[in-house]
Amino acid sequence: MPYKSLESALLDLEKHGMLLRISEEVSPDLIMPKMAEIATQENLPALLFERVQNSPFRAAANIFGSRERIHFLFRKTLQRTKTAIDFHANPVEVLKRPRNWFSLPSIGCSVLPVKSFASPVLQETTRLSDLPQIRLHAKDGGTFLTLPQVFSQQPEERQLLKSNLGMYRIQTSGNQYVQNQECGLHYQIERGIARHHEAAIQKGEPLKVSIWLGGPPAQTLAAIMPMPANLSELIFAGLLNGRGFRYTHLDGYTISSDADFCILGELAPTLKPEGPFGDHLGYYSDRHDFPYLNVKKVFCKKNAIYPFTTVGRPPQEDSIFGEFIAEIVKPMVPQSVPGVDEINAVDAAGVHPLLLAIGKERYRPYVKDREPMELLKEANALLGFNQVSLSKYVFITAREDAPDLRTTKYVDYFTHVLEQIHFDRDIHFQTETTIDTLDYSGRSLNHGSKAVFATAGQKIRQLGHSESDLSLLHLPFGFSNPKLVFPGVLAIQATTAAKISEFVQTLENFPYRNNYPLITIADDSHFTAKNLENWMWVTFTRSNPASDIYGFQEQFRHKHWTCQSPLIIDSRLKSQMQSPIEDDPKIEKLAREILHRSQKRKP
Repeated sequence: MPYKSLESALLDLEKHGMLLRISEEVSPDLIMPKMAEIATQENLPALLFERVQNSPFRAAANIFGSRERIHFLFRKTLQRTKTAIDFHANPVEVLKRPRNWFSLPSIGCSVLPVKSFASPVLQETTRLSDLPQIRLHAKDGGTFLTLPQVFSQQPEERQLLKSNLGMYRIQTSGNQYVQNQECGLHYQIERGIARHHEAAIQKGEPLKVSIWLGGPPAQTLAAIMPMPANLSELIFAGLLNGRGFRYTHLDGYTISSDADFCILGELAPTLKPEGPFGDHLGYYSDRHDFPYLNVKKVFCKKNAIYPFTTVGRPPQEDSIFGEFIAEIVKPMVPQSVPGVDEINAVDAAGVHPLLLAIGKERYRPYVKDREPMELLKEANALLGFNQVSLSKYVFITAREDAPDLRTTKYVDYFTHVLEQIHFDRDIHFQTETTIDTLDYSGRSLNHGSKAVFATAGQKIRQLGHSESDLSLLHLPFGFSNPKLVFPGVLAIQATTAAKISEFVQTLENFPYRNNYPLITIADDSHFTAKNLENWMWVTFTRSNPASDIYGFQEQFRHKHWTCQSPLIIDSRLKSQMQSPIEDDPKIEKLAREILHRSQKRKP
C-alpha cells in the first residue's frame, strides 16, 4: 500500500527493524543533528525522537540515510517510476518490451494530483518557535528547516502542474527575523522559484509561498528531483508514492493535505541577512541578504512529526538522495544532452565543483588519432543544462577510447584522462562567469570561473607511481611534504606566503614531471593525500580555475592558455573563502552516549 503519511512510513521501517526510537529528551541544538549525522555515517537505523527539548513535536531523522532503507521505502514503486522516466526519455525502446504495455496505462492513471475534501494538515495551528529548533553547527546563524518542500506558482496561475516544488533552506530564527512572523528563504541560482519571484516583482505583487514538511516520503524526494521543464514534481511525487499527490487550496495557497506541517506566507519586497550556515560543500556559507517570508499561518496535523536532515561535508544523508536520483534519471541524460553517455556530479567534491562525464567523439571517425571535437559541443551543452550548468570543473572523455570506463570509478577515470590529456590543447576556460552560490572560491558571491578538460585519442604518457621519484623533486622555501595521491597525482604542502611561480621554476629539474601530470598544492598534504575523497574535496572546492590553475611553461597561444606537464592547482584556503565545518568532540561524545543508551533499550 502507498504511504499516506510520514508516520506510516516510519512504522513500516520499525516493523522491519529499520527504526530506532529515542525515548529520552534530547536538545535540538547541535545534539540531535550530531546523532543523525552519526547514524547516517555508521549505517544505523532511522531515528524517531519522541521527546524534543522545548517542543511539543516528535522529530525524525536519517529516514533516507542508507541505500538499503531508501530502496526499501520505495520497493513497490521504484521499478514503475524508472519505467515511466525511461518512457519519457525513449518511448520507442520502452514500447518494444511487451511487459510494459499493460503497466504504462495504470501508471499514468495513478500519478495525477487529487484534490482532497479532508486535509489532516489543517487540523491544528502552531508557531515556528514551537517546531524543533534545529541548529546543525556551532557557527550557524540560527535555526533552519533542512527538509522543506517549497511550493510556488506564477502569480494568478491556476494550473497546479505549472508550479515549482523545490528544497531551499529556511532560516526560522536569528539575525533580524521577527520571531514567528518572518523566516529566511535562501534560494540559489538556477532554481525554479526565481522565475515565479521575478514575475511577482514585475507585477508589483508579493509571491505566495507554501512550505510543507513531512508527508509521504516521496514528496521529500520530489522536492529535490531535477525534473524536465514539462514534467511537474507533483507528478513525480505521485509516481514514486504509487498514489496521486493530495492537495487543497486555502486563501490562494496550495496545501499538501498529507504533510505534517504547512507554513504559508508571502515573499517580502525587501531582503534581510540570512546565514551563516554550514552547507553541503563542507564549509560555512557567509551571511548575505536574501528574500524572506512574511509568515501568515503555520498549520500542523495532530501528532505531527518534524523531519530533518544533516548538512555538511559529504558523505551525508543527501549523498544517498543524490545516488538514488541518479539511478532514476540515468536514462534522461542522453536524451537531454545528445552525445553524452554518462555524468557524475561528484558528491565527495561537493557536487557542483566537479563533474565527470563520458561522451561520444564521432566527428571524424576516419582519422587514426581522435581528438576532442564533438566532446567540446557536449561539454558546452552540459554547461547550459539545468543545474549541471553550475559545474566548475568539467572533465569529459570519449567512450570510444574506453568502452568500460565509468564516472563512478574515480581512479580509473582520472588515470584515463591524465594518460591522454594534451595540456597545450585540451583545457578550456570560462572566465568571469556564474558559479554556485555556495562556492566561495571565486572573486565574489556567484562570480568565478570554470574549466573544461576534454580528452580523446591515444595514451601519451606513463603515470608515475613511486614515492622514490619524489626524492628528485627539489622544493623551494615554503613547499614541503610531497605525497603520492594515486598514480600521476601529487599533493604538496605550502605555506600561505609560498609562491607558485617559484615552485614552477623548480620543475625544470624534475625528470619525472611528465609522469606526474597533476599536482595539488594544499595547506596540509598529508590530509589531502590520505584518501581519494579528501583529495577531491580539497582540490576542487578550494580553487578557482582562472586564478588557481598553473602549469609548467604556461603561455597563451591565439588567446588559448596552454602549458606542459604538470598542471598545478593551488588549493590552499584563500582569504575570501569560508572556514570548514569542524566537529565539537564534546557534542559528539554526548550524541554517542544517547545513541548507545537508546540502542541498549531497544527490545
